[in-house]
Amino acid sequence: MRGLLVVNPRATTTSPRVIDVIVQALSNELELDVTVTTHRGHAIMLGELALEQHLDIVVTLGGDGVVNEVVNGILRDGPGDHVPLLATIPGGSGNVFARSLGLPNDAVEATGLILDRIRVGGSRAISLGRANDRWFVANAGIGIDAEIIAAMEQHRKAGRTATPARYLTTTLNQFFRSTNRREPALTLTRSTGDDHAVERLEGVYLAFVQNTSPWTFYGSWPINPCPDASFETGLDVFALRRMHVPTALVAARRMLTSSSGGTARGGIVSWHDQPGFTLTARRPTALQIDGEGIGTTTEVVFTSQPAALRVVC
Repeated sequence: MRGLLVVNPRATTTSPRVIDVIVQALSNELELDVTVTTHRGHAIMLGELALEQHLDIVVTLGGDGVVNEVVNGILRDGPGDHVPLLATIPGGSGNVFARSLGLPNDAVEATGLILDRIRVGGSRAISLGRANDRWFVANAGIGIDAEIIAAMEQHRKAGRTATPARYLTTTLNQFFRSTNRREPALTLTRSTGDDHAVERLEGVYLAFVQNTSPWTFYGSWPINPCPDASFETGLDVFALRRMHVPTALVAARRMLTSSSGGTARGGIVSWHDQPGFTLTARRPTALQIDGEGIGTTTEVVFTSQPAALRVVC
C-alpha cells in the first residue's frame, strides 16, 4: 500500500522520539512518505496531494486539528471510492476522534493496533458532518465553547501548555467574566417532516454539535452532552436557552454523567440523529470545528453525510 504520514510536530504529546518509532513501524508495512506540517492549512494541501496521487492511505499523527485538515483535503471532491483510507494516531491533548474510534490514547499502542488492522484489511465507513463547506469528524460548536478554544489558542501562542486544569480555568473565566449571558444571539432551525414545516428556536446562547460520542475529554473523563451520538447516525445538537448558574449546573451534570437527568425548565434543548439544521446569529459569534477556532460567523448550515469516509480502526 502506498501511504502518506502527516505529522503535526507541535501537537501536545508528540515528540521526535515518538515520531521516529512510528515512522519505522509504518515503513515496515507501507510504501510510506512522511511530511511534517509547517503552518495552519498545510494538512489540507497534503490531503489534496494524496488524493491527486491516488494514494491508498493517509495516516495522521497529531490531534483532531490535523485530522480535520487532512479530511477536508482528501474529500475535496466529495466521498467515493477514489478517496484514500484514513488512519489516525493520537498525538494531541484531546484526541477525540481517535478515542471515539476505540483506539488507545498512547501513540505507539495505537500504531500497533492500526498496523494489525491494515494487515487484515480492517476498516469501516463512518458518517461525517459539514459546517457550511467544511467537513468535521468529531464535533463543532458555536458560542462559549468556541470562545474557550479561542482563548486556549491565545494561551498556546504565549507558550502555555493545554492542560486539563488550564481548560477548566479558562472555561470558568469565559462563563463568569467574558461571554454574553444576558442577550442570546442564536436561532436554531430544522425541517420537521415531508410537509417542509420548520421548527424555529430563538433565544439560544450556545450549541454543541456532535458527530460522535463523547464531545470531548477532561483528561480521561468523557464530557458528553449527547451520549447517543455516533458515527452511524446523523448529527446531535445540545443547546442552552438559559445561561443562569442553575441551568449551567444541570447541563454540566448531564455532560459529566452522560445522562439526560435533571430539569432546566426548557433551558436545555437536545436533538438526536439530525440530517441537518441551521444556526443563525444576530451578531458575529465564535465558531469552532474539531477543536480549532474558525473565527466568527452569523450563519452555519450543519448537515450529515452518511458513510462519507473509510477509516482504519
